[in-house]
Amino acid sequence: MLNTSSLLKKSFHFLRNRMLKKFNRHVSIGDLLTSRWETAEFLGFGKGTSCYNNVLVLGDVSVGENTWIGPNVILDGSGDLSIGNYCSISAGVQIYTHDTVAWSTSLGVEGVTRSATKIGNGVYIGPNSIIQKGVVIGDGAVIGAMSFVNSDVAGNSRVFGSPAKQRNSKGAL
Repeated sequence: MLNTSSLLKKSFHFLRNRMLKKFNRHVSIGDLLTSRWETAEFLGFGKGTSCYNNVLVLGDVSVGENTWIGPNVILDGSGDLSIGNYCSISAGVQIYTHDTVAWSTSLGVEGVTRSATKIGNGVYIGPNSIIQKGVVIGDGAVIGAMSFVNSDVAGNSRVFGSPAKQRNSKGAL
């Protein structure tokens, strides 16, 4: 007779091997036990949106339809975060609506600073990018990988870098 630990381990190995065989990928145990679409539905995100199980979701986050939220993402809605339809939020992206700079530097005298962040429709945010609190990213914008976005981004623009700026194809401003 199998004990609970052995049964869980056998189930995990079965699911892990099935994922590898079917999709040639390895994911966290949470993503083996639920689907990304089920996770998005549980969080109240729009129809057709997928969200990896290991995404950290804080506060009030609204996400439109048919958006892909990759693994290891942080969605901080403590100051209100909205993400539109048909967006790609790549692996490791961090989107913030608050910071604790004033609280820390004032030794707790001042409070946490919050400001809503809005991501429009059809936005692509490249891997490991950081979106600062209060930023508005317009429809159709592309944020390059590993960018630090600390100011608004106009619709249909292409920005990258740290800090993110609109640049030409060779990287010049």
